[in-house]
Amino acid sequence: MIREELLRIGQTELADTLVRVDPPTRRRLEAQLETLDLDRVGRLVADLVTTDPGHEELADLEPADVVPLGADDPAAIARGEELLREGRVAAVLVAGGQGTRLGFDGPKGAFPVGAVTGRTLFDHHAGRIAAMRERYACELPWYVMTSPQNDEATREIFRENDWFGLSPGSVRLFVQGELPAVDRRTGTILRETPDRIALSPDGHGGLFPALVREGVLDDMRSRGVSTFVTFNVDNPMLSVADPRLLGHHAQAGAEMSNVVVRKHDPRERVGVVAKRADRTVLVEYSDLPDDLARLREPDGGLVFWAGSIAAHAIEREFAERVGAEGGLPYHRALKAVPYVHESGETVTPDQPNAVKFEAFMFDALPMAERAVSVEADRREEFSPIKNAEGPDSPDTARRDLNRLYASWLRAAGVDIATDASGDPGVDIEVDPRFAIDAGDLRRRLPEGYAPTPGEPILLA
Repeated sequence: MIREELLRIGQTELADTLVRVDPPTRRRLEAQLETLDLDRVGRLVADLVTTDPGHEELADLEPADVVPLGADDPAAIARGEELLREGRVAAVLVAGGQGTRLGFDGPKGAFPVGAVTGRTLFDHHAGRIAAMRERYACELPWYVMTSPQNDEATREIFRENDWFGLSPGSVRLFVQGELPAVDRRTGTILRETPDRIALSPDGHGGLFPALVREGVLDDMRSRGVSTFVTFNVDNPMLSVADPRLLGHHAQAGAEMSNVVVRKHDPRERVGVVAKRADRTVLVEYSDLPDDLARLREPDGGLVFWAGSIAAHAIEREFAERVGAEGGLPYHRALKAVPYVHESGETVTPDQPNAVKFEAFMFDALPMAERAVSVEADRREEFSPIKNAEGPDSPDTARRDLNRLYASWLRAAGVDIATDASGDPGVDIEVDPRFAIDAGDLRRRLPEGYAPTPGEPILLA
């Protein structure tokens, strides 16, 4: 019985609650608890709540080996293109987040990013998938990882938008797992309502067990996919399934590789890809000691400059191994979580009162026998939407897309006026189905194309 399992892992308060509440409430709580791996919850509480997990020493950290911009082997790009044409590549979108921090009610992928049309992030990424399929005459199956909180809404969005023009059989949505929030002092599982456990997604590192549990890796295998790329829904600039990344990854015989950009400054809030004991690792910006973050080369450049943009190439067999071995280690995140007191009163704390357990995808990097890091130009590949305003906001993403599209038009011989900051005087939007790079745009623009002065530019 569930109550005995709770007592066995030390969850006495919740076990007693099951005795006190009315039968319908008890049944609803038990139904939720039956979906959880309570043994895992017990281990996480013991390791990350009731004992001090401590901090990892980083004294032996070294700069990562990176394939820099301008140092590409043409054979690597050709190899990546070959993988695409052979149908051996899939794309996995991490899209479990809500738009809460943006003041937006709904999945973050439904947030409007198009400067002219209001095209959503989902539509934008779908356009890139479609364009890559056309360019390389390949299937490029698209898997979208949702969360329990936004899965139903995301599925409805895809249905309402007719799968954004893609064949439904080539797109598959699957759900990441979730874990309960617990009291930060006692480790007691919290309830968000009298009959509902306070649950939250298990982090983007929950991708690996979800790929196994939801049968996604089996589906990839049946399609002949050997390598998949992962990317986050909040970065509209990324080149999805970039042959350059795929080629370097394949040439090195890597199991998991990543894309990095040069950090703006030591305080930029991105994880740093580095090397430790000949293994590639990623150190969160909050965990990198200030003296290492500020360390500079003789030419003034940062020693630890390789900022992760959460884009990876991963071998399917490697993912199967990680998922089969129970996934990745979990981390504790202190959060303010509303909860129901044992008296039945709802408490809304204004300070972190709870621990949420999250796994991070990058923790798989040191598990890979070989890994490659490939530098991308952040002006072309990285402008995430994380905050409602300021850095990494919708305004900065639209600004950076405007600048990128203006550069494509100038490369095609179109006169685009810009101010001193490099910003065009009008909004520009290019449907990825029309063009996904400057070469595409140059080939597809009508001869003699000239935009109407002062009017927004839409190329679709």
